[in-house]
Amino acid sequence: MKRRNFLTFSALGLVGLPSCKPKAPAGPASVIRFGHFPNVTHVQGLVAQQLSRRGEGWFEKRLGVKIEWFIYNAGPSATEAIFAGALDVTYIGPSPTLNAYSKSRGAEMRVLAGAANGGNALVVRADSGITKPEDFRGKKIASPQLGNTQDVQLRAWLAEHGIKVTLTGGDATVVPTENPNQLALLQQKRIDAVWTAEPWVTRLELEAGAKIFHQDTETNVTLLAASAAFVKDQPDLAAKLVAAHRELTVWIKEHPAEARTLIKAELTAEMKAAPKDELLDKALARVVVTDAISRDSLERMVASSQKVGFLKNIPDLANLLSKLRQPE
Repeated sequence: MKRRNFLTFSALGLVGLPSCKPKAPAGPASVIRFGHFPNVTHVQGLVAQQLSRRGEGWFEKRLGVKIEWFIYNAGPSATEAIFAGALDVTYIGPSPTLNAYSKSRGAEMRVLAGAANGGNALVVRADSGITKPEDFRGKKIASPQLGNTQDVQLRAWLAEHGIKVTLTGGDATVVPTENPNQLALLQQKRIDAVWTAEPWVTRLELEAGAKIFHQDTETNVTLLAASAAFVKDQPDLAAKLVAAHRELTVWIKEHPAEARTLIKAELTAEMKAAPKDELLDKALARVVVTDAISRDSLERMVASSQKVGFLKNIPDLANLLSKLRQPE
């Protein structure tokens, strides 16, 4: 396992364009570089990486190639790696996927399947005085990373309630903050609220006494996406990968206790501490595991991103939703 937490220097987290990316090697791949985040919304990634650690690799057995795992804090860091030619496939949220697709004029990013719905929320500090949307005026609200899915959801939600925010301020201030650092800032009263994904929502509830103000249950919050080069150059392998992902999704649904054990072990390895059982159970209950892609959810995310200025023009989504042939 390798950890990649890249510093983001551009407003939308992209460090290059596809024309700068090294070409993928010709011929059959011997390794797939696979990303995910230490979030409960990345259930399949957590289960699969833990199985890889145990020498029982789910994807390795079904694809016949080595899997190299990379862990990111949020989506913009993963798309940086894809643009740099350092990552083939990742579990990722819709906002950074759409942003990369737009910035590359449709040349980069292909969505292979859905992975999870819901599992994210806006929480407020218990003593923040926030009881209604207009109370967010003058407040500081954290999101996991500039341009990630929860960051866009937060900015769009504020705009919908008449609260204008900019990159440097506005009626309220959005403070991009890595998930592990949000707890201390909330406890120290340096921020008033957070929009994030599970298990971080539940952690803020249990350890900081935060209250859920708004919960999202419908967004296709996690997708399985790949670089365009991987899909183009390795179509059979990409199709086998999707089939293995769908099989894994079914297995998780049919074996919740076994999946939970693997998820807990993987979160322990990645976060260097075992999540409490209460936290894990509560967080998992808020996530709907699925392999379906919601076109409606993607369209809503496009609208939200455009509303807050992260997307200007975006190509038709047809090329983004990859059509894979059946594996041979």
